[in-house]
Amino acid sequence: MSKEADLILQDNDDAGVAPPPPAVPLAAESGKPLAKLAKGEYRRFLPHLQVEGKPLFVTFATYQRWILPEPVRGMVLAHCLHEHEIKLQVHGVVVMPDHVHMIFSSLQDRQGNPYGLAEIMNGIKGTSAHSINKTLNRRGRVWQREFFDHVLRSDESIHSKVQYICENPVRHGLVESIDDYPWLWREWLEGAQNVAPPPPAAKK
Repeated sequence: MSKEADLILQDNDDAGVAPPPPAVPLAAESGKPLAKLAKGEYRRFLPHLQVEGKPLFVTFATYQRWILPEPVRGMVLAHCLHEHEIKLQVHGVVVMPDHVHMIFSSLQDRQGNPYGLAEIMNGIKGTSAHSINKTLNRRGRVWQREFFDHVLRSDESIHSKVQYICENPVRHGLVESIDDYPWLWREWLEGAQNVAPPPPAAKK
């Protein structure tokens, strides 16, 4: 894994995330929310870059490497998929005990404006943190405020990258087979079979 990814998987106690990047496919439905103003590049402690038409590999980690209790890992997966085919086209997700890997392509709103990386990630991390704390009856931060992202090159296969991240539970000795790990999702497999976790709990 790169130095940037190593950094994000260490404790990182910095402040919020600012708006950024573009996206691609236009799934213009009348009910789609309008995108917030997005930039192609922005920086906090790590640079974040989004290139139109290019899928992104994103990693975000828990605050102070807190181990997510198993009952909420499915909730995290559900939040990662909640706006699939609305703001983003998810290609693959794996929820590890203390971090999450995602590969996705950003979509456009009904006016053709791209959904930015910050808008997407703030939505996933913010709503999942709220649900986790509510479920566990706890307070405090759930996620590091920074995250690592990498634009896939033209010669990088989405399928291969998704397969690689989904093999993480096997490489870490958590399961013997990918199929034994319940907190992952692949577009061509679980997606094609319409297999997904239940939708996130409604806010109260």
